[in-house]
Amino acid sequence: MEVVSSITPLLTVLVSAVGACLILATGERNRNLRESWTIIAAVIKFALVVSMVPLVLEGKVIEFTFINLAPGLPLQLKVEPFGMLFALLASTLWIATSFYSIGYMRGLNEHAQTRYFFCFAVCLSATMGIAFAGNLITFFIFYEILTVATYPLVMHMETEEAYLGSRKYLVYTLVAGVVLLFALAIIYSMTGTLDFTPGGFLAGHGTTGLLIFLFVLLIMGCGVKAGIMPLHEWLPTAMVAPTPVSALLHAVAVVKAGVFGILRIILYVFGPSLLHDLGVWLILAYVVSFTIIVSAMIALAQDNFKRRLAFSTVNNLAIIILGAIILTNNSITGGMLHLVNHGFMKIALFFVAGAVFVKTHKKNVSDLDGLGRQMPLTFGAFTICALGLAGVPPACGFISKWFLCLGFLEAKEIFFLIVLLTSAMLDIAFFGPIIYRAFFAKAKSYVSPHFDEAPMFMVIPILFTAAVSVMLCVSPNAFVHVFDIARMAARSILGAG
Repeated sequence: MEVVSSITPLLTVLVSAVGACLILATGERNRNLRESWTIIAAVIKFALVVSMVPLVLEGKVIEFTFINLAPGLPLQLKVEPFGMLFALLASTLWIATSFYSIGYMRGLNEHAQTRYFFCFAVCLSATMGIAFAGNLITFFIFYEILTVATYPLVMHMETEEAYLGSRKYLVYTLVAGVVLLFALAIIYSMTGTLDFTPGGFLAGHGTTGLLIFLFVLLIMGCGVKAGIMPLHEWLPTAMVAPTPVSALLHAVAVVKAGVFGILRIILYVFGPSLLHDLGVWLILAYVVSFTIIVSAMIALAQDNFKRRLAFSTVNNLAIIILGAIILTNNSITGGMLHLVNHGFMKIALFFVAGAVFVKTHKKNVSDLDGLGRQMPLTFGAFTICALGLAGVPPACGFISKWFLCLGFLEAKEIFFLIVLLTSAMLDIAFFGPIIYRAFFAKAKSYVSPHFDEAPMFMVIPILFTAAVSVMLCVSPNAFVHVFDIARMAARSILGAG
């Protein structure tokens, strides 16, 4: 691949950091100006990311190096197909979440709104650094910035429950960071490099036992944020955060950063050939299969709306990892596509939970009876995206799960195909009652018989994310060529490995 030096990757990281400073400087004096900074930074970030898509499609890699920390250890941003997929997801959804946050925070007259928007902007700056990290050390630095910046968002409500949830989140993720850093030090001492390389760079280094040990450390380091069982315990308790934060955690930043990191480890650090030689791919496949089924079964028992969505997230993140670890062209493509597709569908579902809370102050599935007739736009979008997560058209979950099925068949791994199909049926089982209650159950006393949606600042992002979910099914190459970019990433990995 041809390498192109450019400052654009740095600008994508800096724009939201600058926006965060402007938000902090504006403060509570002028909330319209403060929130304008959020939207302006989000739009500029998206434009910068999209401007690099043509070069990526031409097979070029865009680089920016901050500084060389040590021989073979640059602090470097590198834009290639897989990172571009994650950056497109994050930058698009920040725009939707910015508008939604305005409606949510104003609708509930929330406190500490400046802190909220400031931390949100810092999180997106870190997320972009993760997406474009050229090596493990750059990834680690931005990964830990994301950990710290998310903490105030999780404890935003400042209740005892919020403090408990945020402390648990911080302990889990910081310990995981220490484990990750320990593994990075060993790898650098072995190889003299930490550069992400399609197909991996660890082959030929270290003994089998040491490589397996490093694989376990790296998966644990990223697996906490990714919600792999039993490392997931912080995730449901973090649902005490405001709904836009839950959406950020599940669709854009924290847990997606964990999954993104695991895919980097599988495909760009170890690589298919080495993983097959070590035999560890099969162990991880069984672990995430366990996570897929158990998390879906736990979701069935959750009455709290956001907790049900949280365990659905654990389920789908494990599906993404399973696609990558099967190591076929179609399974890797399906896993990468599902990383993007799940982001749009899941954020819509969390947006719906927030819209219900703002409108009714209800948090449980058992409180949704009849709300679909009062809020048909909100629950219509929910229905499309919930069924999409199960793989039902017209939402984009159908496309990614189709390729995952093809990949499992390609690898002749029928057991994992059965796991995926069972998961889809469980998706219907825990989303179906929500849809039924909303549209067909007898309305609760507080439900209006008339059309009465949440504020438009909230409804429009719900409809937008649902519409994009449909567009990515009907035409997955529309506008930014998501399908082509995922295919390019998969082929570069298998071609090198």
